[in-house]
Amino acid sequence: MKLLLIKMSSMGDVFHIFPALSDALQDIPDLQVDWIVESSFAQIPTWHPAVQHVFPIELRKWRKAPFKNRHKIREFFAEINSQNYDLVIDAQGLLKSAWVMGKITTDKKAGFNWSSAREALASFWYNKKIAVDKNQHSIWRLRELFYKSLGYAEPKQENINYALATANWQKLTLDNGLAENEKYAVFLHGTTWETKYWPENYWLDLANRINELNIKVVLPWGNVAEKFRAEKVLTKVSKGGQVIIPNNMLSLNEMAQCLKYAEFVVAVDTGLSHVAAALDVKMVVLYRVTDPVKIGATGSKVKQLISPEASFYLKTFESEAQEKNSLVNIAPNDVINALEEFK
Repeated sequence: MKLLLIKMSSMGDVFHIFPALSDALQDIPDLQVDWIVESSFAQIPTWHPAVQHVFPIELRKWRKAPFKNRHKIREFFAEINSQNYDLVIDAQGLLKSAWVMGKITTDKKAGFNWSSAREALASFWYNKKIAVDKNQHSIWRLRELFYKSLGYAEPKQENINYALATANWQKLTLDNGLAENEKYAVFLHGTTWETKYWPENYWLDLANRINELNIKVVLPWGNVAEKFRAEKVLTKVSKGGQVIIPNNMLSLNEMAQCLKYAEFVVAVDTGLSHVAAALDVKMVVLYRVTDPVKIGATGSKVKQLISPEASFYLKTFESEAQEKNSLVNIAPNDVINALEEFK
């Protein structure tokens, strides 16, 4: 069976589709999946054994200048429409993904129905409209969409199976202090909202305590501000050489290699936490101002620490008391206790 999947962004959403693909591959062994995804995430789909081809799309750029990019748009969809798909699934349920669906000429199109789609109007573009319970985690919504679209039995397993093909991956070594045989943890400290940040003194406290266990700490970075924050922790850490900052920003593949072989990961609410969850790495995720119930990183080795302010999705704090309350349940001691539960 040949399937075309539309799931373009964001990073967490892209990873949430993997368990559904694993379900489908188990029930349809000859399944071949082509995937339309934002070009910045084009490496990710290749990690799953069901995926045969990736179509990197630059939808954000196209929407800003459609006339300028009209030839690229035409060529992109001409290549897709030259294929013969048994089904196209829009797993995003947004108007932007429905626009992509509308450019595909087949009439074998499935997606969320009016009451299930994130943007209800998207359902008009599908021939097969699937009712899915919205009051569940995104992973389970997508698994339900897949088994109802493809016609196999509802998955029975409780565990989430990302089933990424990582057996041939090599352990990442860094030229500035991480040898192949050394144990290390990864701290994912960068995120989009300032209110999601964990205080620098908390990262420093945790780094010192992890170093006492003869485990090094890797602080990756994705921009200048994140590198500066990591360097501030490095200058204050007790044991010199035990905190490592990569000289260069890691590619997505390199970041995944780094996460896969870590002893454990500590993360704020960031897209890379979903990468670690999918790689089945021991991880503690800190939810300071966001609620993980429907879209949080989850997996067999993920522990979530949630503050009393998590359900409010705060982009700014209204008071010092609210800011202080957002750190309740997610202090360094709470992280250490959660890590102890892995033993």
